[in-house]
Amino acid sequence: MTTELLAPLDLAFWHLESPDHPMHLGALAVFTAVPGTTPGEGVPELLATRAAAVPRLRMRVRDVLLPVGGAAWAVDKDFDVHRHVRVLPLPPGDFAAQAELLAGELMERPLERGVPPWEMYVLTPADGGRERGGSGPAASTGPGASHAGGPPAGADRRFAVLVKMHHALADGMRAVAIGAGIFDQIADVRAAGARRARPVPPRSWLPGPWQAAGLARDRLEDLRRALGIGASVVRASRFDPRGVAALTAGSSGTRRLATAVLDLADVQLVRKAAGGSANDVLLATVAGALRRWMLERGEPLPAAAPRALVPVSRRRPGSPAGSANKLSAYLLGLPVAEGDARARLRAVRGAMDRNKSEGPARGAGAVALLADALPPLAHRLGAPLAGNAARVLFDILVTSVPLPRSSLSLGGCPLRALYPMAPLARGQSLAIALSSYGGQVYVGLVADGKAVPDLARLARGMNEELDELLRIAP
Repeated sequence: MTTELLAPLDLAFWHLESPDHPMHLGALAVFTAVPGTTPGEGVPELLATRAAAVPRLRMRVRDVLLPVGGAAWAVDKDFDVHRHVRVLPLPPGDFAAQAELLAGELMERPLERGVPPWEMYVLTPADGGRERGGSGPAASTGPGASHAGGPPAGADRRFAVLVKMHHALADGMRAVAIGAGIFDQIADVRAAGARRARPVPPRSWLPGPWQAAGLARDRLEDLRRALGIGASVVRASRFDPRGVAALTAGSSGTRRLATAVLDLADVQLVRKAAGGSANDVLLATVAGALRRWMLERGEPLPAAAPRALVPVSRRRPGSPAGSANKLSAYLLGLPVAEGDARARLRAVRGAMDRNKSEGPARGAGAVALLADALPPLAHRLGAPLAGNAARVLFDILVTSVPLPRSSLSLGGCPLRALYPMAPLARGQSLAIALSSYGGQVYVGLVADGKAVPDLARLARGMNEELDELLRIAP
């Protein structure tokens, strides 16, 4: 892979990062060890081999002279995959709780710059998977599963892999495309169909005379679209500091992770009864969970609905994994003041229908598209101002990350759960990410540890709200 400039949105994510607000995505994948092996045995070596074979994971960011303020992806000539893949035994205690706690702490740490911006951690049980008075694999499947049923009678056969990728390297869909290369099924297909890459001639960053007119027309169209989005952003901005206290608290730089598992069949049942999409049901579930959480902690319900940023991928099916971030978003008021679950779902469905009718390239939620209209130097110098702008537009990030539908494994160890994790923008205390796999919806909640110390209560509210919505389904 040759040197290539960072796309404008990638450059924006690279410069938005600060020590208290690392801009990396994450995923906590839970596996069951093959019988007769120690949980995690051979996994670090396997991960290192497969990650090193993904060209994108060998690229680092370096500054360039032109364009001024720009940066480029370049192959790291000193690449050492063992700097990126590490093993961490969990402390004694419940596997689920310890995995969530450690994953939250690891998400606090910004990725090292100057090297390819990604890391993988293999989290193994404290007892090494030794028997504890029984036999057979654990029945629970994810970090949160053992909370309800207690630890398994026999050995805890689970281990976990935490993956971190900088947002400049990957949006949600691209992270899946890149990260899927570690799984047996995708790695086998890639190995069977691997071909020698053709050398790509270096591209000039200066247009030829025949391209200048077309580029000028494109820039004028981009400017016209950017002015429209900019006007929408100004109209949608809220300069009243009042809101949900926990969601608008100052940053402590700490991170906490909580997880939930929803039955996809239940989500589809509600969708069929109420109409709309499965995503509408999940967004309504988030709204109801927030309401329950605020009432339990004594928070007054806000007069203005907390606003969620709902990312929308503009990536076309089949586009290469190495292409740039392709994101827009919708803004959605979460109806937490509405006491009826049916009415909350109707409100979410109506708002999302209006968003979809306008499309992802219009409205204040499309603020990410403004990155394409700004020169690289503006991203470098304006990152602090842009980072602080998130607070006036939205209160919480809610994103869905698609996963492959087929069953996945790592070294023969079946994938039992995968919890996605989204970064916190400056001025934000909570981000919720959802992924469907194996008939379940896995929910990863990431929060500022000081602002939202009771994140597990909010996670439980997801299940409670879906149960409430089920009551409206025949």
